[in-house]
Amino acid sequence: MLTLLDGGLGRELKRLGAPFRQPEWSALALMEAPECVTQAHRAFIQAGAEVITTNAYAVVPFHIGEACFAERGLALATLAGKLARDSVAGEAVTVAGSLPPLFGSYQPALFDAQRAPELLATLIEGQAPYVDVWLAETLGATQEARAVATALGNDPRPRWFSFTLQDADENGELPCALRSGEGVEAAVNAVLEAGGEALLFNCSQAELMEEALRQAQAAVDAKGATLRLGVYANSFVPQSNRIAANAGVSDMRDDLGPDAYADFAKRWQAAGASMIGGCCGIGPEHIAKLAEAVRD
Repeated sequence: MLTLLDGGLGRELKRLGAPFRQPEWSALALMEAPECVTQAHRAFIQAGAEVITTNAYAVVPFHIGEACFAERGLALATLAGKLARDSVAGEAVTVAGSLPPLFGSYQPALFDAQRAPELLATLIEGQAPYVDVWLAETLGATQEARAVATALGNDPRPRWFSFTLQDADENGELPCALRSGEGVEAAVNAVLEAGGEALLFNCSQAELMEEALRQAQAAVDAKGATLRLGVYANSFVPQSNRIAANAGVSDMRDDLGPDAYADFAKRWQAAGASMIGGCCGIGPEHIAKLAEAVRD
């Protein structure tokens, strides 16, 4: 059974003309133009997405600042959940609550295990009334997944964990490792220990995903376990593993249109993915093509 995810909410907001800049990223639309968030959600649903993810990715101090998070973090997380739920409007669409990297995308070395619980508690409390599943996404290290599992405690809703992979190195080689340098097998182990129902790879190059899926499936099979696997790649030009988080608004590839992305998705499906969508730069037009091509 294939589950079709949505695409990159931040870039869709930018395309729609919502206020959009670093460091606030997609949180700025929550603050200044929440109607655009609803519009973006609806665009993905109309394209065929069966899962939409809340616009809570940037509701962390790293993006909106310490003072704003202290004053408005809970309200913004709540609004992100409510807008997603209202966007579904009775349709058979699952709402996933985003639990993002807390201290900057692609930089697992910045992870602060002591601070993580309070930040996660705010995100969980705000979104909990509105979401069907929890999606911890763009995780760069297994310790981030473990922190999420601890924060969720006995929450009975399904838990999905999605990791970002290292992009091509200076020689153009494509490693198959988390941003922390840990292997895919370590991610599988962490998700199983955390009670996860799904392991995904996101916000990385499309070219990386097939091998990651094959390694994940082999690790799951070796343990005699069961995990759904999934992918939602981005359309960024390759991101250096040493890039500073919030360094700017990244450029997009010009060779990953809907048809090219669908071709990748077919290979991901053959490699074991049963959940496919898109991340940054993958818009409703890509999801519409996936709905047609991957299901065929």
